[in-house]
Amino acid sequence: MPDIIAETDRLILRTIEEGDAELQYRKLNSPQMMARLGGPKEPHEIETKHAKAMQMQARHGFSFLFLIEKESGELVGHAGLKLVDNELAKNRGDAEIGWLIREDRWRRGYAEEAVRAILEWAFTRLHIPEIVALTSKPNVPSWKLMEKLGMIRREDLDFDDPAFPPDDRRTILYSLTREQWESQS
Repeated sequence: MPDIIAETDRLILRTIEEGDAELQYRKLNSPQMMARLGGPKEPHEIETKHAKAMQMQARHGFSFLFLIEKESGELVGHAGLKLVDNELAKNRGDAEIGWLIREDRWRRGYAEEAVRAILEWAFTRLHIPEIVALTSKPNVPSWKLMEKLGMIRREDLDFDDPAFPPDDRRTILYSLTREQWESQS
């Protein structure tokens, strides 16, 4: 049985559990949704990510979470925390926030709603001192949300990732400290 980590007005944020990979494969894996994340994933790749998420939840008390729409009971995205694990990143091991919303739910504010709940969880319950977010320069909706959340651009931590298509290779970072978050609240 998955744990409910947080609830918002419209969403339940729950842990990922065994058997969820097929649901993610069907609902969160379209070419359009995955365009800035290296393209659609194969089922075994999602299963591997889920295994890592469950291990991270057990070890660190955080991971990526499924976003369940209260009204419909449907999976509408995932969002959460992980440790920066890209070998090219200068800040490996930092807490990283990320999100993905199902394309038929875009422009409804679900990403902001979920990310605000995750930041609250990270800063107040987990006492994480700083959260970073990574994206590519062309992914304007993501970095615009980062800025809306009060995150600060960290050009000193940018890097090129050859695992992504040429337009998305430049990985840009934003960060937010617990103190910055509290001063906004």
